[in-house]
Amino acid sequence: MTTPPAHPLRPMAARSRDEGHRAATPLELFFDLCFVVAVAQAGVQLVHAVAEGHAGEGVLNYAMVFFAIWWAWMNFTWFASAYDNDDALYRVVTLVQIAGVLILAAGVSKAFQDHDFVVVWLGYLVMRLALIAQWLRAARASSGAERRMALRYAGGLALCQIGWVGLVALPEGARGWLFLVMVIAEMCVPAYAEKDRQTTWHPHHIAERYGLFTIIVLGETIAAATVAVKSGIDEHDALGELLPIAAGGLLIVFAAWWIYFVVPIHGHLSSNRQGFLWGYGHYLIFASAAAIGAGLEVAVEEAVHKAHISTLAASAAVTVPTAVYLLTVWALHSRHFKVGLAQQLVLPVSALAILGCTFAGRWAVLAAGLVAASTVATGTTLTARMARSERQLA
Repeated sequence: MTTPPAHPLRPMAARSRDEGHRAATPLELFFDLCFVVAVAQAGVQLVHAVAEGHAGEGVLNYAMVFFAIWWAWMNFTWFASAYDNDDALYRVVTLVQIAGVLILAAGVSKAFQDHDFVVVWLGYLVMRLALIAQWLRAARASSGAERRMALRYAGGLALCQIGWVGLVALPEGARGWLFLVMVIAEMCVPAYAEKDRQTTWHPHHIAERYGLFTIIVLGETIAAATVAVKSGIDEHDALGELLPIAAGGLLIVFAAWWIYFVVPIHGHLSSNRQGFLWGYGHYLIFASAAAIGAGLEVAVEEAVHKAHISTLAASAAVTVPTAVYLLTVWALHSRHFKVGLAQQLVLPVSALAILGCTFAGRWAVLAAGLVAASTVATGTTLTARMARSERQLA
């Protein structure tokens, strides 16, 4: 069943995990598109930091800002999978969360450049207050263990938001340690809240929501890289230098899409233990997918001599996140469906090969793209051979 038409106000009762034909709603798709605005802003700032030779600082800031974006997105996604009643109040509160991420996006540049996290914190506050309100609605409509679970979520989110005040109140040198502590605290909230009663999140719906966000992030990666290539051609007439980067980048993104969606993961998500590990691990999948686009922009800027870094560093800006993406997709996603050593080794070996492409000079991105395409071809061939063998044995 799909979500019923919007109603002014209805109880926020838990939906069934066995509900048939559960699909993402237009509101959820709109939510994702607005969140990618913040992802894009984080990518832009990562490009500036790496291109100016401040890769370490840039990656740290990117990790912190991306966590805020991803965690708020993930909290809403899992909540909506269990409690989306699509009434008017639910829609309004969700739109408030969207407003919060747009506020956060507006503060990304100051967070990177001036280490000023006030606007980022404010946007995060708006998002979290809206989600707390949703959990309080769920608590009001439930009783017993389910009510305690909802109240634990609301209280845990509130306490964590207080903890994040340290990002604007503590000295700059202490913020990194605070970030680590708060990340652990945030990730402990679901485990604590659901220790007696699990939410009724829907495996197929969750898998679809993550898949759609992966598509949108990869689309943003292509858009950012396309703008960078166009700018390089228009301003520097550097088609010859940029063509290998454009071709290699496109192959990488195409392969990233293919590898992620080659297996249906929803059947693996049968419990909180599996679901949470898979869901938490997507931080690296989403962050690396977005960073590939930033890396392609850095490679373009280095090729037209706008970046103050070496060709090796610019190449690593593409190959490192690509390798992280492949390894993480294999660890969380693909390995559950691989049969035999050959199939299991395809993605890890390809990740190592792509890291080796870093040393290919100006051909590094194209070489990485060819390796990524070969990865898809190899995996498809091995799967086809196994299918033929199984048919012959049947």
